[in-house]
Amino acid sequence: MSQDPTKQGKLPGTYLKFVERFPALGEAHEEIAQAVAGLGPLDRKTCELIKIGLSVGAGLESAVRSHVRRAMQHGATEQEIEQAVMLAMNTLGFPRTVAAWSWARQQIERGVD
Repeated sequence: MSQDPTKQGKLPGTYLKFVERFPALGEAHEEIAQAVAGLGPLDRKTCELIKIGLSVGAGLESAVRSHVRRAMQHGATEQEIEQAVMLAMNTLGFPRTVAAWSWARQQIERGVD
């Protein structure tokens, strides 16, 4: 797999086990991610903020945390991250938004390490 080994500690353990068992799928996943990233003019921070919203909508706790960390790595502020989560309120409802906010807060407090 083409994933940088120095970043593997930042990836969820289940993901690492999956791509270890199915390396061709891991490589294909990475290729798609790189192709999508190069499709348009959005910078990496903006893409990560969008992915926070998508992860909130899908109810994916580990993805919310991962994209919060990545957004911070690319310069997103705490306020920008919280706004990306709060945009879910009217569409997804209060309980899901509060849950996602708590996941995001945990990662913000943990930092990018």
